[in-house]
Amino acid sequence: MNNINTARLFNASCIALVTTSMTFAIRAGMLDSWRTEFNLSYEEVGVIASMAFYGFPVATILGGIILDSIGMGRMLAIAWACHLAGLVLTIFAGGFWTLLISTFLVGFANGSVEAACNPMVASLYTDRKTTMLNKFHVWFPGGIVIGAVLGYLMGEMGLGWRLQCAIILIPMLVYGYMFYKQAFPRTERVEKGITSAQMISAVFANPLFYFITACMLLTANTELSTGQWIQSLLKSVVAAPLLVLAFINGIMALGRFYAGPVVHRLNPAGMLLGSAIISAIGLFALAHAEGWATWGAAAVFAIGVCYFWPTMIGFVSEYIPDSGALGLSLVGGAGMLATAMFQPIIGKWFDNNLAEATARGLSGEEASLIAGQATLSNVGVLPIILIVAFGGLWFFMRGRK
Repeated sequence: MNNINTARLFNASCIALVTTSMTFAIRAGMLDSWRTEFNLSYEEVGVIASMAFYGFPVATILGGIILDSIGMGRMLAIAWACHLAGLVLTIFAGGFWTLLISTFLVGFANGSVEAACNPMVASLYTDRKTTMLNKFHVWFPGGIVIGAVLGYLMGEMGLGWRLQCAIILIPMLVYGYMFYKQAFPRTERVEKGITSAQMISAVFANPLFYFITACMLLTANTELSTGQWIQSLLKSVVAAPLLVLAFINGIMALGRFYAGPVVHRLNPAGMLLGSAIISAIGLFALAHAEGWATWGAAAVFAIGVCYFWPTMIGFVSEYIPDSGALGLSLVGGAGMLATAMFQPIIGKWFDNNLAEATARGLSGEEASLIAGQATLSNVGVLPIILIVAFGGLWFFMRGRK
């Protein structure tokens, strides 16, 4: 690794992750605009939103299979090209189908970034994987803060969703420049001489891997689905839901940046159990809060979901290391695939809850408030299931060195 600029690769990875998370945050503010401009239902908007989450696992799973063959540099070049194509197509979208295709391309680009950068960080920092993966993943919530604040300010200035989408091109160009012509490390699997057969066996013959992957379906939806719909679900509760999203992710960014002492004190299994308990409390509070109380509920929720994603990835890297890039990609991909499948379900819940509120004689803001709170209560079942699952994991891991 003598010719590898570790600091530049890590910083470029962080900016690439900012790009992916800005697409998430700014898209959250676009959903109602798409619904109005193109005369769509919430369920149809959910189908469009789901494409980003479908594109992500396709890229991560494919990346996990081919990364060792094509190298991290080529995988990141694919990410950059798909970001460019997807963002430009979104800016010039004319309706449901162009939004569907462009959102898939953006999701594929986001997944390609994760497929390359998670193994890269694990390879660059083999002695402190979970800590550095948390520091890398600081920039997912960090980028959401940037995107949510920019989206809110641009909306207040009357700048439409197309211009808001165009602003994402800036970090995309920066990370492309920073990665250009850099030397990249070999994956940890290749460096240690672990064969493809050993990697596949570590993935598919290990019950612990299946368990973590199943839990990832729920942790990803608890965090990402709530964030993706926050503008629509909280629009009748607070004046600026995108700023609530920025607030949540600002807390998450701080938590991930200072993850080292928490990891040392609790270990990954303990962190996951604590996160499930706190996120369940936070979602329950969000489903019942109004006005300023929403910000307190949002803070609790943020602390709960803060460590979910990077700790799940770090758990696989630390406790199932022979799974290599394939293991990391499959776990991340499974989380995004489940999130993709969940988007139309949330949209349908919202449509049904809105119809039910209207049938009770409510209308306008009042109906939207009741429907949003009911939908958040539906999502709140997920972390309750995780409390049981991670409680079992914590007891199981206590007996292992």
